[in-house]
Amino acid sequence: MIRFIVAVALAFAGADLAGAQTTLRVGDQKGNSQAVMEAAGVLKDVPYKIEWREFPAAAPLLEALSAGAIETGLVGDAPFTFAAASGAPVKAIAAIRQTREGLAILVPENSPIRSFADLRGKKIATGRGSIGHQLILAALEKNGWSASDVQIAFLAPSDAKIAYTQGSVDAWSTWEPYVSQEEVLFKSRRIITSEGLTPGLSFQVARPDAIRDKRAELTDFVRRLTAARAWSLNNIDSYAATWGRLMNIPTAVPQNWLSRAKIRIAPIDDGVVADEQGTIDLYFRWGLIKQKLDAADIVDRSFADAIAKAGL
Repeated sequence: MIRFIVAVALAFAGADLAGAQTTLRVGDQKGNSQAVMEAAGVLKDVPYKIEWREFPAAAPLLEALSAGAIETGLVGDAPFTFAAASGAPVKAIAAIRQTREGLAILVPENSPIRSFADLRGKKIATGRGSIGHQLILAALEKNGWSASDVQIAFLAPSDAKIAYTQGSVDAWSTWEPYVSQEEVLFKSRRIITSEGLTPGLSFQVARPDAIRDKRAELTDFVRRLTAARAWSLNNIDSYAATWGRLMNIPTAVPQNWLSRAKIRIAPIDDGVVADEQGTIDLYFRWGLIKQKLDAADIVDRSFADAIAKAGL
C-alpha cells in the first residue's frame, strides 16, 4: 500500500521535466538520502541526472555547496546556521524531523562517567559548529556551566572516532549513524541525548541560484525524498537490511537507529522557523556567530506544497 502511495505521489512529478537533460548535484551524508531513496525505489525513472557526492559531515558538504560544487544537500540545523551566518549562499527548502535520541554524548562501556555532571573538566570530541557542538552548548547552558567547564576537541568524525577509541578524549558528542554504530558494535553508552535540549532538526538546503534555475528538479527531488521517508517509517526492517548492505555495516546498527528515529520530511512552516530561530539564538549567545540572524530570511517555504502532497 505504501509503495502504491509513493507511486501515485510521484506519478506526475516529472511532468515539467520531460526531455530535460539537466543534472542536479546532490550532497549527502553517510547512509542518508541516497540510501533511503534507493531502498524505497524512488530513484527509478528520474527525468534528470542526479550526481551524488557523499560527505562525512555537514561542514565539508556546506563548503562544497558554497563553492558551487553541489547545489543541494542534507545538513543539521547547527551547521546550517553556522554557514548562513558566515554568508554562505544557502537556504533551507525542507526540514527533516526525528526523535532526539540519536544525537548524544557517548562514553566507552567501561567509563566511570555516568552523567553530564561527570564531564566537568573532561575532554569531549565533536565537530566545530556541528549538531554535536550544539548539544554540548545546550547542555552547558542548562546546567549553568561556562565554556571552560569542559574541554572541547574539534575533530572530524573519523578523527573523533580514533581519539575516542584510543582514549585521547573522554566522550564523543555525535549523531547517527555514528551513535548506533558505537552503541551496537562497541557497547558505548549515551549519557545524555538532545531530548529537551535541541530541536533535532536537519534541513535539505539549496543554493539560491539552484532554487531559481533548477526549481523543477529540486521540487521533484524533494517529493521523492519525502515519499521515501514516508515509506521507511512503515518498512523499518526492509530499510535497515538494505541500508546495512549498502553501507557494509551489520543490520543491527540501522535497526537500532531507524526504529527510534522516526525520520520524516516536513515543510518549512512556523514551527520549523521558530525552532531554527532557537538554534540561531543559542549560537549567538555563545559567540559562535557574530550577528543575530532572522530565521525567516534563510528559509524558503515555496516547496511546502510538494512536500505535503508527497508525504500523504
